[in-house]
Amino acid sequence: MDWSLGNYWYLLLLLVIPLIGVILIAFVKWRNARKLLFAEQRFQDELFEKTNKFSKIFPVLYLLAFTFLIFSIVDLLGGNEQVKSQQKMNNVIFLLDVSNSMNAEDIQPNRMTMAKNVMVNSLKGFTNDRVGIVVFAGEARSIMPLTTDFTAAETYISGIETSIVQIQGTDFLKAMQDVVKKFKNVPKGARQIVLISDGEDNEGNDKAALNLAKKEGIRITSVGIGTEEGAPVPEYVYGQLMGYKVDMTTGQTVVSRRQTNALSYLASGTGGNYIDGNSLEDASKKIVSSLNEKGGVTNVMIDSQNAVHYYQYFLAVSLLLFLMIYLLNPKRDFNI
Repeated sequence: MDWSLGNYWYLLLLLVIPLIGVILIAFVKWRNARKLLFAEQRFQDELFEKTNKFSKIFPVLYLLAFTFLIFSIVDLLGGNEQVKSQQKMNNVIFLLDVSNSMNAEDIQPNRMTMAKNVMVNSLKGFTNDRVGIVVFAGEARSIMPLTTDFTAAETYISGIETSIVQIQGTDFLKAMQDVVKKFKNVPKGARQIVLISDGEDNEGNDKAALNLAKKEGIRITSVGIGTEEGAPVPEYVYGQLMGYKVDMTTGQTVVSRRQTNALSYLASGTGGNYIDGNSLEDASKKIVSSLNEKGGVTNVMIDSQNAVHYYQYFLAVSLLLFLMIYLLNPKRDFNI
């Protein structure tokens, strides 16, 4: 349990305690001196009321009473401890295909831009959720850890290009392996993926990827980008269009077409949904709806703000000491 002071500035009042002690001692000496001026010591027992035997400790009781009174004003706080709370929230990793085929322009302006817009638009429907980003092609790369900072997520998304991963292809297994690492501290059943891809150039590891996802308790919502008719794949060098991808065997321009089989297979196999990603608004709404179908429960450690106040105990001791001074004084006053 952590301890803290509610009004720590009032500790400066403790500097008054020595001053009170000096005043009390000075008062007792002054009073005794005045008695000596009035009569000699041998006559004082007859002339003055006998001093109560407890009067010698009254100055100490006064000092203790004021000290505890000051501590009650300072207000000692305790109980600022971590409490485990269960919250219903989505832990979502956007798994984005950045293979070169995502540059195809059968969706305007191109598949990659549409995919990024779908991600950003989906974030607007997120509430009590955490989101991370992994990009993949022939290999996977994590570019943002799970966070509730959606503004930062949008910044990361805006900087994604197909050149971010050097090894080409569409390896769902390597992508899933990287996702599993990011979900290490997230309980099974609260792990969700939004897989955005055109499904082309599949390395054939979709079955292994599905088995890994099921083993790790990951639910996949897949989003297909592109058309069945397809389009040529642009090839860029330092941002400049150099031409279109050509089949090295036939010399013909390669036409990239959306392949949905693997995407649907991964989604249905984990209890998720396959979504057509060619319509921005429709796809974004369906993604949010799919994620909320089975939002997981996550244990979150929260610092309790309901600290316990202990000022009343110090105040009680202070009042008790003042009461003792009053009751032990024959005159029933606070004179020492």
